[in-house]
Amino acid sequence: MVEAAAFAGVSARSADDRTVIEARGLRRTYVGVSGADLHILRGLDLSVRRGEAVAIIGASGSGKSTLLHLLGALDRPTGGTVRVGGTDLDSLDDEAAASLRNARIGFVFQFHHLLSDFTAIENTMLPALIRGDAPKSCRARAGDLLDQVGLGDRREHKPHELSGGEQQRVAVARALVNRPLAILADEPTGNLDAGLSEDVHDLLFEVKERHGVALVVVTHNHELAFRAGRVLRLAGGVLEDV
Repeated sequence: MVEAAAFAGVSARSADDRTVIEARGLRRTYVGVSGADLHILRGLDLSVRRGEAVAIIGASGSGKSTLLHLLGALDRPTGGTVRVGGTDLDSLDDEAAASLRNARIGFVFQFHHLLSDFTAIENTMLPALIRGDAPKSCRARAGDLLDQVGLGDRREHKPHELSGGEQQRVAVARALVNRPLAILADEPTGNLDAGLSEDVHDLLFEVKERHGVALVVVTHNHELAFRAGRVLRLAGGVLEDV
């Protein structure tokens, strides 16, 4: 596999490709407690284009989160390939995969995973600092994003001083700070009440349009799912159109 430093050489051509995430023949198998193989994904194919919104629905335990983790380089498949921005993830060692994940993918999870001792702006700028960007530019970009998500006046507040909806807005701003190709959202409003959920749904689609990023959202919420341009159901380890 390539060294992490090689990720800096991802070509402008691949970054400009209209297809930003592509999975082919994707398989993921785990070993169950009985020792038998559990086949979660069975040769799944998926292609996501820049600026597209794709929703993935399915029964609990069908493998939706597993799929999102593979697309976002948080896990590696048992078989098949995943390409992000034209780069084959299988060609990268763990360090290079982490660099690509940080630079190309923004994540929004059900729980915001904000660092409790950091302010909203510090949480937002963290991925850019990890990438090695200058602190001054990181802070400026994070501040602009917090303005965009309606939290410009809350930037110095810590997570416990923010509501659940505000915390998730910080998570959305953080997902955008490295100007990713795609945002992967895993039940992004599953921990919020109906009113706050609708606000976050609106925000996700607003930032998709404003920033031109792809949005892949895994959800049980059909109201959210059917706002996407394409809805797919994960069943039997493969995706089918809804």
